[in-house]
Amino acid sequence: MTQWLVRHLVRDWEKTEDPAVRERYGVLAGGVGIALNLLLSLGKFFAGLLTGSIAVTADAFNNLSDAGSSVVTLVGFKLAGQKADAGHPFGHGRMEYLAGLLVSLMILLVGVELGRTSIGKILHPEEVEFSAVSVAILAASILVKLWMGQFNRALGKRIGSAAMEATAADSLSDVAATAAVLAGTLIGHFAHVSVDGWFGAAVAVFILRAGWGAARDTVDPLLGSAPDPELVRSIRELVLSHPQVTGMHDLVIHDYGPGRRLCSFHAEVPQDADILETHDAIDHIEREIRERFGVEATVHMDPIATDDEQINRLRAQVAELAQAVEPGMTIHDFRVVRGPTHTNVIFDAVVPAASRADDQQLRDRLARAVRTLDPEYQPVIQLDRAYTGG
Repeated sequence: MTQWLVRHLVRDWEKTEDPAVRERYGVLAGGVGIALNLLLSLGKFFAGLLTGSIAVTADAFNNLSDAGSSVVTLVGFKLAGQKADAGHPFGHGRMEYLAGLLVSLMILLVGVELGRTSIGKILHPEEVEFSAVSVAILAASILVKLWMGQFNRALGKRIGSAAMEATAADSLSDVAATAAVLAGTLIGHFAHVSVDGWFGAAVAVFILRAGWGAARDTVDPLLGSAPDPELVRSIRELVLSHPQVTGMHDLVIHDYGPGRRLCSFHAEVPQDADILETHDAIDHIEREIRERFGVEATVHMDPIATDDEQINRLRAQVAELAQAVEPGMTIHDFRVVRGPTHTNVIFDAVVPAASRADDQQLRDRLARAVRTLDPEYQPVIQLDRAYTGG
């Protein structure tokens, strides 16, 4: 069913990196969510009126808020699909993250209100009428929400959308919530025990948990979370597969919303290589990164000496020392300046992002380690923190 809807309602559905296609996916998900959640909400309101159950009525409000969330998702994708302008040269892609955050806040608000109402029902219980119609409506709702969860998760994974993943998580929490309401209805009828308020509180817990998880997933990219390690590894492999490049460092990836990523890095090239041939290779690397990963790349060339065996050997020794001082530490921009009284060993050291070590202590330890190779060495170290985990 999901694939049929995508093929028939999303033009160019295979081009998931295209912002216009992403917008069509968002419109599809939002439209389906609005229609189904409104139908479920109306059905549960009717069931709540028949039975007088606070849990059933609360579940109806939950579906109504889901319809509102779908409206937010739809509007968010429409706004995110706007082209770049003078005020937003990198586009409006982060509107999708903001839409996901607003959805999660709406989920949390519903959970809080439902919890408050349920506590009141626990303190002041009321008899709940049993209705076969309400049971059928709740059972049908579970099946519909199971499909909606699968539908939104499939679309979310296909286009890498945090907003759709948040909606999928909400749908699955709705399944658990409605199942709890249904169980409470059956227990109350057959066991003659007033559990309506307790099961309403259970629904609230499910909703709050889903809202918190969705908020975390959408806040991370807004704050600037670390890039996908697999993407970092793939970019490194692509760059180093070109024989003109001997190394790379200072890779930074900026996320301006799905389909709008930029990266920059330094590519180390032999200092005596043909400049035109090297420049052509760098241009080719930038095109490959854009075509393969959908990331706009800017590359800075770093010329280094590669034909001096003594410097190469010293560079390898210092690299081993850096690893011994702090696992994962790398070096680059290595050069040696010899003088009459001492030799400056100049390089940049990159500390892994996860390291909790003090920068000054690392710099001092690494300098002492370099001097063990030769007392005349004077280390000049620029210490940086990595922006990626790769």
